[in-house]
Amino acid sequence: MATSVRATADGYPPKASTAPTSPPDPGPPPSWRTKLYRFDTKASPYAYIAPFFLIFAAFGLFPLIYTGWISLHQAELGAPSHWVGFKNYTRLWDSTFFWNALRNTFTLGVISTVPQLMMALGLAHLLNYKMRARGFFRVAILAPYATSIAAASLVFVQLFNPDYGIANQLLGHVGVHHIDWESSKWPAQIAISAIVTWRWTGYNALIYLAAMQAVPGDLYEAAALDGASRWRQFLSVTIPSIRPTIFFTIIVSTIGATQLFGEPLLYGGGVGVSGGSAHQYQTLSLYMYEKGWNNNELGQASAVAWVMLLILLLIGAIQLFVMRLNRRKVGG
Repeated sequence: MATSVRATADGYPPKASTAPTSPPDPGPPPSWRTKLYRFDTKASPYAYIAPFFLIFAAFGLFPLIYTGWISLHQAELGAPSHWVGFKNYTRLWDSTFFWNALRNTFTLGVISTVPQLMMALGLAHLLNYKMRARGFFRVAILAPYATSIAAASLVFVQLFNPDYGIANQLLGHVGVHHIDWESSKWPAQIAISAIVTWRWTGYNALIYLAAMQAVPGDLYEAAALDGASRWRQFLSVTIPSIRPTIFFTIIVSTIGATQLFGEPLLYGGGVGVSGGSAHQYQTLSLYMYEKGWNNNELGQASAVAWVMLLILLLIGAIQLFVMRLNRRKVGG
């Protein structure tokens, strides 16, 4: 203590000890159990997600890349392929059947998706209120989705039969006689869109219903205190609150409409692959199937598949842009 005081009085701090210090003892090396635990902690998350990526790479990514490669070749089953570059795509550009299939895909998508989503929105709004047997109705509207495409299509084929179908019988009572639901373009497309609408309306209604139940009840109470009717509450409270869900269903329904295959194939029967006798309802999926398996032109079919992918990416980009623009308007 005296030395320390003298050193401070002289104006110099006390010197630190220069004796060598030994490094800290690292302890015993980790056991194999500790190493195994550390490895398991770091590697197990990758092992859990590995099956998904392996399956996706084998059945998703590889077929996509290989289809793009085949689209640049003239390929047939049982024959060697030849490089043709973008010739398959230029042939599609000059094909009237391709543009006809593209128009049919667009019209079928519009007349099936728009009524489907509007009806689903209305059904979800009704089921969102307290009513008797609400659980039964919620399950019942999902029954068409659980029905197979084949069964639904066969039933609607009978309903829209031009000779003895119930659709023509009902229309005959209001003065509309004998509509050819098979050979005429627009009647056939309306019949096919009826199948799609019947199958998917309940599915989208349940999605909307789940989104509506997440809307805070305080918003409806405040709107009711301001004198808003149920219709005004639906337009001013419900629709803005579930707008992201609506955009999601639009995107999913658009993808489904672009890939429409089973309904027109089964509705047309023997001429389903060609989309009717005059290709009046042939979609891009049917055109791709006809090129690949009926005409044995796998290169052309692969080109159609990639064109469909590019169309879906373009539609998705447009809808994403609209959704972001809408978020900016509402200040989200």
